[in-house]
Amino acid sequence: MKPPLVDIHIVNPRIQVELLYATPHNFTGQVVYDFDRCLVVQPVALALDAVQRALEPQGLGLKIWDGYRPIAAQWKFWEIMPDERYVSDPRKGGRHTRGTAVDVTLVDAAGEELVMPTGFDDFSARAHRDSRDASPEAIRNRERLRAVMEGHGFLGIESEWWHYDWAGWERFPLID
Repeated sequence: MKPPLVDIHIVNPRIQVELLYATPHNFTGQVVYDFDRCLVVQPVALALDAVQRALEPQGLGLKIWDGYRPIAAQWKFWEIMPDERYVSDPRKGGRHTRGTAVDVTLVDAAGEELVMPTGFDDFSARAHRDSRDASPEAIRNRERLRAVMEGHGFLGIESEWWHYDWAGWERFPLID
């Protein structure tokens, strides 16, 4: 049985959502999917709620750029960028296609994004989670994001500072 997907705004409406793949403002230059709600499996939604609640006393919050991604979208990405450092091979399944991965950043109390080492979907070495090629402020913000996400059960990947997988993602089935 496939787990249901949960709209993150039902769990916590204070988390900002700007699904860039529902717009042409992404590395493909086109709309990749036609929905504007961030969907994830329930344990991920609950963990993101906990992250948001941990950030709020610091005057910060989460912004989500991507959550669940249909398999058709994964194929579109793979056709453009067939590099597993940045895009999961859809034949193997992916983390976003299970509703267990999110692409996130931090925002301040006014909803403005904090400075990070790169923008979203930057496929350069500067976007790697341990790159030192950024301002001290951007590195501090990236590390703050890492600490709060890892502290709530998420794991990052080497090539993208913004991407986090729910620990145990591989136990969840593909959802299409």
